[in-house]
Amino acid sequence: MKVWAKYLLGVLLGILAAFIFPTENPACLNVLAFLSELFIRVGRYIVVPLIFTTAICAVNKLRSSKLLLKTCLWTFLVIIISSLILTFVGLVSVLIVKLPRIPITVDIPSQVTHIDVKSMILSLFPVSGFNAIGEGSFLLVSLVFAFLIGWESASDELVFKPIFALADSCAKLFYNIANFFTEILCVCCVAIVAYWFVNFRTIIVADIYTPMVIMFLVDFVIVVGIIYPLVLRLVCHDPHPYKVLYASISSLIFSFFTADSNVVLPLNFRHGAESLGIRRRSRGFTYPLFSIFARGGSALVASISFILIWRSYSSLSIPLVDIFWIFGLSFGLSFILGGIPSGGAFILLTILCDKYAKGFETSFLLLQPASLIICSFSALFDTATAMFGSYIVAVKTKLIEHHTIQHYI
Repeated sequence: MKVWAKYLLGVLLGILAAFIFPTENPACLNVLAFLSELFIRVGRYIVVPLIFTTAICAVNKLRSSKLLLKTCLWTFLVIIISSLILTFVGLVSVLIVKLPRIPITVDIPSQVTHIDVKSMILSLFPVSGFNAIGEGSFLLVSLVFAFLIGWESASDELVFKPIFALADSCAKLFYNIANFFTEILCVCCVAIVAYWFVNFRTIIVADIYTPMVIMFLVDFVIVVGIIYPLVLRLVCHDPHPYKVLYASISSLIFSFFTADSNVVLPLNFRHGAESLGIRRRSRGFTYPLFSIFARGGSALVASISFILIWRSYSSLSIPLVDIFWIFGLSFGLSFILGGIPSGGAFILLTILCDKYAKGFETSFLLLQPASLIICSFSALFDTATAMFGSYIVAVKTKLIEHHTIQHYI
């Protein structure tokens, strides 16, 4: 059975379980919540060892083959352009289609979350380099350490050959362990989806947020069904651009229900290697970078959510200068969400409300009940960007061995 079919079956069983189990019972709901958190942690368990060792090998080989600069340029170019596209699509869609206003409730003062950029920069270089391996959420910390080891080990291949051999063996070992995890997670997905669907049902039953959910879904179809395949056709001259979407199905499913940009990395690695044929030196470097910096999905859903809040509070048209402000801030702040793999989209929304001021400081509470949906769609967009973007980089750097679609896992 294909991997995506296993995850789809897990989703269907999870939805069925949400209807069968007595979820109105607090004890049953607590068990589902515990199992969901446990299995998501299982998914995260192998992420740092996998990306750390694989990145060492990737950087070493990219430097040796003189492809490191080209790979970096293409990676960050795709990250920036994709974030621009997603932010633009989000703003244009919500400005063209006027969503119904959300009933105003009495705002309860809440502490606005801030992103401590200084602490994030300082965390890139902890007191000991070995502490970087223990960082599980901000992957850039361990990626920087891996980059330094990979770069320096390529300076004298003979002297540092044992270092590369160790990293290479560990990377292969952790890749096999990660593959095992991806197989068991399709079963664990039942509990994750069941708990997600129980919460989703309480959100959607009031029918207040349904138009926003539909807009997210339509934007996703436009981006993944039209824009990204078109970009792939123009940039890579690929006659079958939808094969990347097919290879991304299980990653998209898992990222949507976990709403986590890190936990899906083992699945991305596996499909990138065994379905799309992306070589390790490319995927070991690009996938983590996309997970850290390509958070245009957060910018898209946050800009839509902010405009919806704005229109719920005011019947006046939005000034053009404010539209540019929303676009610029959403786009800019999306690049510093790397330390927040889950929930970054809603944090971005709270920052937009706080920075806009004018009485909007706590207006994000209007959408707080729908934060689950906001973060799920954000992760969905970001995962699609990582899959399509890494494929583009691999094609442009010629670090890919194309497989026929029949051989996709």
